[in-house]
Amino acid sequence: MDPRRKAAGEIVQFVGGQLQNQLQGQLQGQVADQVRRRVAAWNDPRAKLDRRYRRSGRVLTFWLIVLALLTTLGALAVFGVVEPAIGIGVALGFAGTSVLAVRTGLRRREIDRARQELAAVPVRTPLPARASAARQPMERLEEAEDTLRELLRQLDSAALTSVPSDSVEQARATGVEASGAIRAVSLQLQAVERARDTAPPLDRAPLVEGVRRLREQLDEGVEGYCGLVAAAGRVLAESTATHPREVLGEATDHLAGLSAGLRELSRWTRGGAEPEPGY
Repeated sequence: MDPRRKAAGEIVQFVGGQLQNQLQGQLQGQVADQVRRRVAAWNDPRAKLDRRYRRSGRVLTFWLIVLALLTTLGALAVFGVVEPAIGIGVALGFAGTSVLAVRTGLRRREIDRARQELAAVPVRTPLPARASAARQPMERLEEAEDTLRELLRQLDSAALTSVPSDSVEQARATGVEASGAIRAVSLQLQAVERARDTAPPLDRAPLVEGVRRLREQLDEGVEGYCGLVAAAGRVLAESTATHPREVLGEATDHLAGLSAGLRELSRWTRGGAEPEPGY
């Protein structure tokens, strides 16, 4: 064989092996991430209660069908169509099945009550993968959300009459809106990361820059959210302050503007347009 052809074949084989190994590693990481998400969804307390609720519903339906059949046999026994001994057995079976049906119905009602109580608790969005640049900001956001929720709950209590309820509600609504905008940026960042990892090496530079820019926006959004948490903490610490509305209102307005900016940036990024001057 020609030495040049042999050398070229070895080079192609080497490059192909490297690309194959790289692709396998990326696929394994994506598959592992999907498996983790599915396991987390399966083990979610809401999913468990939903499965128990559906299972108890099927069991209750079965007992009701059995009761209907026993009722039919009991009616036939009353009119003498079947033997009296069968009627006695039907009566005993009806009593036992009724007890089982009532117990199943009560258990189903308890499960439904637990589902309703759990539905009132905010749903936790799964965190990004540990290797993602969005992981650390989203961990900070979750912690800040828990803190803000508790602060606003205390500020809205009757013991703190100096804090207007409308200011607390406005801060709560702004926090929910801002966290949604921040999570939208986080999803964009993760999507760009996946594109960067699967793109050819020569095409990765713009994607790397996109990840860096989205991470900066994400950090800015989380910092703004933490600013609202700090303002709520200051108001709670100085509950007798003369101007609690101004302290909480300034942070709320700042976060509202920041979340609006994040939504606009997210829309421009998806549409490929450039932001107008001033943003």
